[in-house]
Amino acid sequence: MKPVKTCNWQRLHLALLSTIFAAAVSVSAAAQATAEPAVGGKVLSFAVLGDAEPKPEPYFPNVAAAVADVNKLSGPLQLKFVVGVGDIAHKGTLVQYKNVTPVLQQLTLPFYPIMGNEEHGSTVDRFLQYANLWNQGKISIDAASYVLEFDTVALVLASPDHGRDFADSGIDWMQQQISQLHPKPVLLVVHGAQAGVYPENAEKGIQHPGFADVIAQPNLAAVISGDLHMDMDRVQHSKQLGKVHYLHIPALERTKIPDETKHTAMYRVFHVYSDGLVQVDTYQTGTDQPLARHAYQFRLSANQ
Repeated sequence: MKPVKTCNWQRLHLALLSTIFAAAVSVSAAAQATAEPAVGGKVLSFAVLGDAEPKPEPYFPNVAAAVADVNKLSGPLQLKFVVGVGDIAHKGTLVQYKNVTPVLQQLTLPFYPIMGNEEHGSTVDRFLQYANLWNQGKISIDAASYVLEFDTVALVLASPDHGRDFADSGIDWMQQQISQLHPKPVLLVVHGAQAGVYPENAEKGIQHPGFADVIAQPNLAAVISGDLHMDMDRVQHSKQLGKVHYLHIPALERTKIPDETKHTAMYRVFHVYSDGLVQVDTYQTGTDQPLARHAYQFRLSANQ
């Protein structure tokens, strides 16, 4: 595992626009996909937690609620691990890292986090120190970016190099990992998707023009990201642009988009089936059934 390693915005913006106009999937088409039954047996299930970074007070009640729910559902859903999309500790402060640690240590499953722009308020070393404290020996995380490989799919977890963006070395690392995994389908976990994917805040996200080459990799199936703190009920949180599916993970402690008037703590669960189907469910904390209105399905390969 190697650490990741920003940026002609126009090139990336044009590439994204051409992708959208060439092959964007409508909301209705995505909704129809959720009705498709799974044919193959389930081969992998995992939960994904979104941003926390509470302010002004460093308390994590909704993270704690999500942890309790995931622990309870881990058996019935056969969850194997939990992913974090970054921005756990606001500005990377020590008090936030310390206060969230006993909360995340309650997870019974391995926790695989990446850094967000907030963690870059401090250092990579501090992030790695606490990522391992959170896991209490269940796993060892020795780099800010790493790969989880399974029989039918791989997860490439890429921390930004600065803020929410990448340096050339980070772009090269992602391309190399995805290319080496070919033809195995890849789910790419980044803190923020490339700018323009979510029109609710189109300017915020990865600006590096080289990211267009990352998402062009033939075996990249989906990009999983957080960062925007979007209200799942008032945005289009899951979509397909070209051949790539984009899945937003909502923030646990605070909602920002489209405004801050309503916050509902949610997290998402991914189920991968042997026939290539991926079912994405969304849970509100404190409930044991997914929210049907936020269900989404996609195929790991367009040929499946």
